[in-house]
Amino acid sequence: MSLVNDPDLKTGADAAPVFAGTGQGRTWRVAVWIVAVLAALPLVVLAVVSIFPVEADEGTSPWLHLIGTVLPGATWTTFLLMAGIGCVTAAIGVTTAWIVATCRFPGRGVLEWALLLPLAIPTYIVAYAHVEVLDFTGPVQSALRWLFGFKSAKDYWFPNPRSLPSAIFVMSLVLYPYVYMTTRAMFALQSAATIDVARTLGAGPWRVFFRVALPLARPALAVGVTLSLMECLNDIGAVEYLGVKTLTFSVYDTWLNRGSLSGAAQIACLMLAVVFLLVWAERHARRHQRFSHAASRNRPMAGYRLTGSHAALAFTACALPVLLGFVVPVSVLVDYASRRLEVLTDPGLLRAARNSLVFAFAAAGLTVGIGLVLAYAVRLNPTRTVRALARASSVGYAVPGAVLAVGILLPLTYLDNRLNEATALIFGTGAGLVLVSSGVGLIYAYVVRFLAVSIGSIESGLSKISLHLDMAARTLGRTAEQSLVEIHLPLLRPVLVSAGLLVFVDAMKELPATLLLRPFNVETLATWVYVQASREAIGDAAPAALAIVLVGLMPLLVLSRIGRTSERRGARWRAAAAAESNG
Repeated sequence: MSLVNDPDLKTGADAAPVFAGTGQGRTWRVAVWIVAVLAALPLVVLAVVSIFPVEADEGTSPWLHLIGTVLPGATWTTFLLMAGIGCVTAAIGVTTAWIVATCRFPGRGVLEWALLLPLAIPTYIVAYAHVEVLDFTGPVQSALRWLFGFKSAKDYWFPNPRSLPSAIFVMSLVLYPYVYMTTRAMFALQSAATIDVARTLGAGPWRVFFRVALPLARPALAVGVTLSLMECLNDIGAVEYLGVKTLTFSVYDTWLNRGSLSGAAQIACLMLAVVFLLVWAERHARRHQRFSHAASRNRPMAGYRLTGSHAALAFTACALPVLLGFVVPVSVLVDYASRRLEVLTDPGLLRAARNSLVFAFAAAGLTVGIGLVLAYAVRLNPTRTVRALARASSVGYAVPGAVLAVGILLPLTYLDNRLNEATALIFGTGAGLVLVSSGVGLIYAYVVRFLAVSIGSIESGLSKISLHLDMAARTLGRTAEQSLVEIHLPLLRPVLVSAGLLVFVDAMKELPATLLLRPFNVETLATWVYVQASREAIGDAAPAALAIVLVGLMPLLVLSRIGRTSERRGARWRAAAAAESNG
């Protein structure tokens, strides 16, 4: 029997460390400390700058100015936006997850993975397409004027596509898959015995959902809503285009338009407080998670078989979010791009595409490498300190890109100035802003922000490799590094590729950090789309937007493949269980 697949062998944190206490173990612990310090540095800088401003605003404290002018409106708007998105994403995600997980109807197999498609489109691209469709000159209002003979906007009422309710609607269409993924997995894991008991007591489908299934899925719902709210807090392109002045937009506006880096840092600290509150709320909601799902050996639910009007209603309920959140925006982009094919040869667009690939590949490689170091260090030294440092290193995923950008620019600028002074002293001429102008700050932000994606994937892969392989390697005289190269890397190759792909796609789509940290006169596909949309040239932005969407589809294809594999395994398990019960 293979050691890797032996169920009797302990893996990961359940077994004693192999190299702990050795010189090799200490080397990996030092690496974890270095990564944790670098990941925490932007947050420490933010706290220091918010307390000790780096510029004097005419003798007035930036806090007093912000409290009197910016913060009240921006905070209230951010609260309303997050509350609306939380409610709408929960409603769409839970409803579609319950229908797909528990009902059988024609088209369910397609909708099961199609409901993930909106994740491939960044919120700012959906916002641009949404305004193009619903604006006064768009097809919807033009059709209304043609049908009813209206001559101007004064003759009829139509919702303003650039407003807070519009932002809630548009962003929810993109973010609901976070809730859908987590709650669907929980619904699928729930035992049929639990549902059967409720049915035996006379509970119908609606009562089973509200009294049994939904309370059991509450921890998963909390996770999904928290993820969607964090993405909402990170957004800058959609809210600016839709005229919604949130805290994220205030960071950008205060820094670049008002020239107050200290004020931007103070707003960023307020956003960090909101993020920590969200994380606390999510952890609080999951405090009883050990009671929220059934054991893996329980019999899965057979599901409700729908026909006729019920099947049509279920299909419509699941298809509508896909239509509005993916099909319509992509159709708008394809239409504009087909009419502006000459943009594909624009030198600026080609440079933006090249820059996006360079930055994303660099970030993906570094993030996967650092994630491997952290995950392997935890495997070698599964102590409380090392685990805490690894978790602290991945906190950047919860921090909005604009907040990270403020915390990264100051230390990089300081290092650039010291380097410039040193080169001027040695060579007689300064080196200039080498770090800032080379894109190092942008890659740094990508790595800190997406390190959690890499660590999670690699730790999951390492947990499936028996520690007895490490013991055998040490018996044969291999060091920890040799064991990593000769044993773990070959086994982890699919996991590393998958983690790198996820980071690559996230880096391609990231807008706030890219806007604030990109070198001067350097565009990426994300900033190209943002700049073109800012001057209302959606046609010029469409090819780059489509390229981002196509890249965003890659991890969804991987997820759908994994889902189909899991479903086939589940079907085999159910068939085996049925044969055993009949035998």
